[in-house]
Amino acid sequence: MLKFRAINAIACVLVLFGNSPGLAIADSIGYLGPAGSWTHQACLDLFGARDLVPLSRDELFKAYVDGKIERACVPATTSAVGATPYLDAVIDLPDVRIVAEYPKMLGYSLLTKPGTKRGDIVAVHAHPVAFEEVRPWLDREMPRVRRIDAASAGAAAQAVARSATPDAASFGPKVGADIYPLVSLVDGIEEGPHNVTRWWVLGRQMPAPTGDDKTSLLVAVSDATLSSTLAEFGAAGVRILTIYERPSKKTLDTHRYLVEVEGPAKQGALAAFLEEHRELRVLGSYPRR
Repeated sequence: MLKFRAINAIACVLVLFGNSPGLAIADSIGYLGPAGSWTHQACLDLFGARDLVPLSRDELFKAYVDGKIERACVPATTSAVGATPYLDAVIDLPDVRIVAEYPKMLGYSLLTKPGTKRGDIVAVHAHPVAFEEVRPWLDREMPRVRRIDAASAGAAAQAVARSATPDAASFGPKVGADIYPLVSLVDGIEEGPHNVTRWWVLGRQMPAPTGDDKTSLLVAVSDATLSSTLAEFGAAGVRILTIYERPSKKTLDTHRYLVEVEGPAKQGALAAFLEEHRELRVLGSYPRR
């Protein structure tokens, strides 16, 4: 069934980027492909298999900006490496709306061709972040295998499936074995609270407040004014949850900060604070998970 749905997703890509460049697909959700990636698994958890469109990184952000997909799902932060490269891509967008977050505790599967034994494996494929997340297990259990970077877990599984020899494996979600002609040798690798990825869902309309919300703000300041800027949040009764520092791409003494705060952007103390500080950019306000 998943193989059939993957074919349908490819057909969606042809519609999106084929002969009708202005045509958008209602309710379509773009994710970092190919199928079998962790972002694919996150979308399956959130939305089911219908209307999912696997895209490359550049295609995903272009399709979102151009309105060819209704929503886009990207990994923003992880407990292992902090901010992902996709977080920078999101805050670089001229107009973006984060409408949901999805934290997921990951447990990797080691996928190979049928008949391959662990002792046969000489190379493993995975996304660089995945290698960081499975490093303790890999260093202990398979220290001598060659490690090959892939664009995503889906691309890693695809590379193993296409390999001419049965001595390769990949790390990713177990769903990869349902999509490609692979089997899982080990499941639940490095599963735990130390291995959590948080996705953002990019959409169009800010969701209504739920009573337990989070707002993501982009704050661009100099080093000299950072302390006073952050102090203003506290003085206004706005509780800061997390801060991620990102380069300003302008000077060494200026930075952009992803500042995530408690509460909805359009109610209460936060709404009043944002009214007074219009230089702050609201990236999204959404239910906290």
